[in-house]
Amino acid sequence: MKVVILAGGLGTRISEESHLKPKPMIEIGEKPILWHIMKYYSAFGFYDFVICLGYKQYIVKEFFADYFLHTSDVTIDLANNQMQVQTKHSEPWKVTLVDTGLHTMTGGRVRRIRPYIGDEPFMLTYGDGLCTVDLNRLVEFHQSHGKIATITTVNIGQQKGVLDIGPDHVVRSFREKSDRDGTMINGGFMVLNPEIFGYLKDDTTVFEQEPMRRLVQEGQMMSFYHDGFWQCMDTQREKKKLEELWQSGQAPWKIWD
Repeated sequence: MKVVILAGGLGTRISEESHLKPKPMIEIGEKPILWHIMKYYSAFGFYDFVICLGYKQYIVKEFFADYFLHTSDVTIDLANNQMQVQTKHSEPWKVTLVDTGLHTMTGGRVRRIRPYIGDEPFMLTYGDGLCTVDLNRLVEFHQSHGKIATITTVNIGQQKGVLDIGPDHVVRSFREKSDRDGTMINGGFMVLNPEIFGYLKDDTTVFEQEPMRRLVQEGQMMSFYHDGFWQCMDTQREKKKLEELWQSGQAPWKIWD
């Protein structure tokens, strides 16, 4: 199953660093948060990634093109214009890097990567959040109910779009957050059937608006509740929190050797 990661936005709420690089390339422990997300997925056996790019896309492309240079010891012979990789730190990843437009909205970005997905279910998440979601259980749950969309829900209602979820896990309403909220939110880490492409009109489509509302109205969105660690990186304060967890050696999302 392919993993689609949205990594093309401007990241204006963490502009201290995002004016220099895409937000998914902001580093936690000297590695981009995008790398952490991919390492987490691959710990569950998901190795095929499609990255939706836009803002400063060349930085992401150069990171993967020079992956050995970023992650391995190398000897560079300047006299003979040669480079030898000494200790290879490779990953079992296939990474497709797609220019989905500079100003394209989230739904439009997903729509643009359809040729790389085909007619198979796929996973979708944002390039700025880490968690301890059991991804295998998430996929099993999605396959069990037969609906178009499964979204991971977390109980941090003051930050993202707010959900009303019935006892049968069916999402009954979806709306933008307000200051009064303390209920479940969309935490990313979604699984979608290919029918989702029929809900995405053009580059102006915001995935979290009309497509999600329509899925809810049609009873096609299910909730996978996660009560463990989840943290997005919208601000410098949140980046610092993730950095401190990593440096402590107790980062909850680090489940790989």
